[in-house]
Amino acid sequence: MWRLDGYGTVLSIEDGRLQEYQATAVSCLRGDTARRTGRAGNSVIYTGDDATVYRIRSAAGGAGATLHLDGSVGDRRLRRLPALPARCAKAAPTGALATFEVFWQTFEENYPFFAAKKIDWQAVRDRYRTLAYDGMPDTELFALLREMVLPLYDAHVGVDAGDIGGFGQSRPGTVIPGPGIDQRAQRFVEQHDLAGMRLRTFANGRIGYARLPDGTGYLRISGFGGYDGTSRAYARNNAILDQTLSQVIRPGLRGLVLDLRINGGGSDALALQVAGRLTDRAYVGYAKRARNDPADPGRHTRPQPVLVQPAADRFRYTGPVAVLIGAETYSAGETLTQALMQRPLRTVRIGQNTQGVFSDVLERILPNVWTFGLPNEEYLTPSGGKTFDGEGIPPDIRTGNFLQEIAKGNHDSAYAQALAVIRRHAE
Repeated sequence: MWRLDGYGTVLSIEDGRLQEYQATAVSCLRGDTARRTGRAGNSVIYTGDDATVYRIRSAAGGAGATLHLDGSVGDRRLRRLPALPARCAKAAPTGALATFEVFWQTFEENYPFFAAKKIDWQAVRDRYRTLAYDGMPDTELFALLREMVLPLYDAHVGVDAGDIGGFGQSRPGTVIPGPGIDQRAQRFVEQHDLAGMRLRTFANGRIGYARLPDGTGYLRISGFGGYDGTSRAYARNNAILDQTLSQVIRPGLRGLVLDLRINGGGSDALALQVAGRLTDRAYVGYAKRARNDPADPGRHTRPQPVLVQPAADRFRYTGPVAVLIGAETYSAGETLTQALMQRPLRTVRIGQNTQGVFSDVLERILPNVWTFGLPNEEYLTPSGGKTFDGEGIPPDIRTGNFLQEIAKGNHDSAYAQALAVIRRHAE
């Protein structure tokens, strides 16, 4: 039996089976399960029905261990427990009141940004607790939960109420990336920036590339995952990305425009793979930590440095890079941008502030079997420990709103600036 340091999670690992329990001060609900599928070095591997891969590595003496999830970056510390907490062995109530309590308490113990967003979460409870009652219609309960978290304006907060509906949002004045705006953006770039040149597309259409006549490369990435429509496995997505980058990051590249303006995020580990093709020296891209004291929002796990490692046995481009960003740059698109801020070589950010959501999403289940997600981590700059959550990463050169420019259909100010920067530094 193990408790994660942070993350509100207990793991039972025995007889080749891993069982997750999602724990708060008022609840303990069964979560995901996985079965032992092999070993790799000192790690025992468990694979879940949803293709999540857990790698468990015991510390010397067996008193502790670490957990690594494929697709994430860094490790999570495990502390041994003498037994499964008693609450985890009891059947949980399933009514609206229990659902409300678990929802509120999970945010209370794990969400890091109430103070920054000026939200009094206890006042939220006082206001909405009186409105919840067992037997209330599901539509009313869903509306209540939605209203509680709407003022957070956090794109990593969501609720899935099955047939009743779902809730997700973005920062005010911004748009959640999706296939529609992604396709419009690609057509706009091809017509207005590339003078009718079609992008070569890879990875199930999520990556596009063109080499301009002067040797400048244009690389557009709309997400870090979903590269194979038949598999969610990280290993498969990793292999496709490696093959794609080998076809586009090649000798003769005189400059690179990396377009992340419509990027819905995904795997931070895949994002770091891109950064590893753009350096010949290892460096710390950022550090991450998680809330780990339910009663004290100021306490966190020890910040864990996240390294950008040069890609082994692959061509690495070390010239000037212009990174195009905006409010529709989400999550792993932002962590890649943050890692490139520390790149030892010339890198310029152009556009507008990113969305401002970095943490892995902590997926939770409710007593009525609805699910929801929230962030519980902070991604920090290596020096100074600054987080860009909420406000987003600012550009070095601020330009117009990309979606508004697409609507007008005649000018891409960030792309024009990028070419000027690249060509100036390539001379």
